[in-house]
Amino acid sequence: MPELPEVETTRRGIAPELTHLGSTGAIVRNARLRHPIPENLDSLLRGQTLLAVERRAKYLLLRFPDGSLLVHLGMSGSLRIVPTATPPAKHDHLDILFGERALRLRDPRRFGLVLWQSGDTPHPLLERLGIEPLDDGFDGPWLHTAAQGRKTPAKLFLMDGHQIVGVGNIYASESLFRAGIDPTTPIGELGPRRCARLARCIRETLHDALAAGGSTLRDFVGSNGSPGYFQQQYFVYGREGEACRKCATPIRKRIMGQRASFYCPRCQR
Repeated sequence: MPELPEVETTRRGIAPELTHLGSTGAIVRNARLRHPIPENLDSLLRGQTLLAVERRAKYLLLRFPDGSLLVHLGMSGSLRIVPTATPPAKHDHLDILFGERALRLRDPRRFGLVLWQSGDTPHPLLERLGIEPLDDGFDGPWLHTAAQGRKTPAKLFLMDGHQIVGVGNIYASESLFRAGIDPTTPIGELGPRRCARLARCIRETLHDALAAGGSTLRDFVGSNGSPGYFQQQYFVYGREGEACRKCATPIRKRIMGQRASFYCPRCQR
């Protein structure tokens, strides 16, 4: 599933190319995503100028004068800028038109979302989201305060979008390895020093992933069709049985919260 670096990579590719352009409408080929694409999307967008492309957690917000288009890439989605005349492929469900160019949504599994929110009111899906890990307010003291008294395993706490947004399975595993913290450690047991180290490692991991264009494991590509390359730098994720890059101990896997977690039993005690 695309996580924060993949969504932010997409945003950075779209924003400079399409911001301040007028939309000439939309072509909906298959409205049956996780929630149906609005039937009147073409008339909603036609003639409106794209004011900004923003990101909140794993959601993209395309802001227009009359409202915002909320987009979630689901498990396999991608947004690419293509010439409007480019023939659509099987899973190209939506084009948002800007004259001779189109912002094209491809979603093979159809778990994505495209929803319209009128006016300036935030969409209800955004109301209870946690802190952005790349914001200045996210640091060791914030994490230590938020963790107080909690018995939740550190890995699951990092993946809880009501606490911290965008740190999914991949980047939680990689951040905990960099911080030297076992994923099963109750988050409330981390003292100020380890919270500061973990917060720093989360930010470093996300910045490194952004520099590499995110991760491409199956379907993800950026807005220009290029894959991400951060998977080539993984320390633990998906490397069960392989030697740790630091100590050569075999990487292990355990299931936490119905997701596979990878860790080094020597480096993450």
